[in-house]
Amino acid sequence: MTQTVLAVDLGGTKILVGEVMPAGEILASEKYPSTVVDQRSAAEKIKTAIRSYLQQHVIHGDLIGIGICVVGRVNTEQGEWLEIHPSLSDPIFLAEEITQAFQLPCWLTNDVSGAALTESILGIGQETGNFVYINIGTGIAARVVADNHVIKGGNFNAGEVGHMVVDMMSDDLCSCGRKGCVELFSSGLGMHNQTVKFASEYPDTILTIEEDRRVSFQELITAYEANDPLAKKVVDQSLRAVAALTMNLIRVSDPEAVIFGGGVMNDGWFLNHLVTFLNAKTIRFVTKGMRVTALDPNEVALKGAATLAFIMEKGVKTYA
Repeated sequence: MTQTVLAVDLGGTKILVGEVMPAGEILASEKYPSTVVDQRSAAEKIKTAIRSYLQQHVIHGDLIGIGICVVGRVNTEQGEWLEIHPSLSDPIFLAEEITQAFQLPCWLTNDVSGAALTESILGIGQETGNFVYINIGTGIAARVVADNHVIKGGNFNAGEVGHMVVDMMSDDLCSCGRKGCVELFSSGLGMHNQTVKFASEYPDTILTIEEDRRVSFQELITAYEANDPLAKKVVDQSLRAVAALTMNLIRVSDPEAVIFGGGVMNDGWFLNHLVTFLNAKTIRFVTKGMRVTALDPNEVALKGAATLAFIMEKGVKTYA
């Protein structure tokens, strides 16, 4: 019987649970309610979701363990979920709790680390062991993979590049305490906030701006293509900021490829425009190119959780 892993992806609105094979094939999956208000509540939701899945689904393979991707800072080697957010820290040895509850070995990592690990095993890693994975969605985060290892850092916090300053003259204050961070301009939420900020300067904009409703990236693209000046300002500002971020990461880590993921990057529009803001001399060693991930964004963290479990079960320390 083929070995499989029960993989879990904790998101802000859902928990995805599925049985996954070594090559990344998802045999079956199910969505369950999620919470990220605090770690303890989220941990209990994860347990409930796993329990429900095992009750509702036939297990097809030889289940060797459970892999989990969560938001926040994680010590994978110790199985410790350190914090869900810098202001919400309640360290939990989640892997041990899951192992005790279900009598299966469990491993966990951060969701972006899981996505980078999946790229390393199932995606661009088949071409190079040195790349940068940049995720641009509601927020911005990245992981550097160097010599086939995802860099984790001394405090398991490497890759929080959304807080890299890209505008030294900006007065926009980030939640991290600094001004001019790329997340303020280029994340999905950041672009919405910038649209609201500058809306009064563009009374003839075709964008619809309403209280308690986020202006989507797709709306900004549509308006941009129609030469709406507000959309042009916000999106071009975002592109310049991500270009600075990307080139800074290239200079620091010397990757052969840069892979983009996340909702802002999904259809390739952003990357097609981003490349026009990049300096040829800076990116000359990125010989494997820049591309949007070929992995399904709805499944990448689930596959990352499974990939982690398969690797750790063999005792290989290629994780973050």
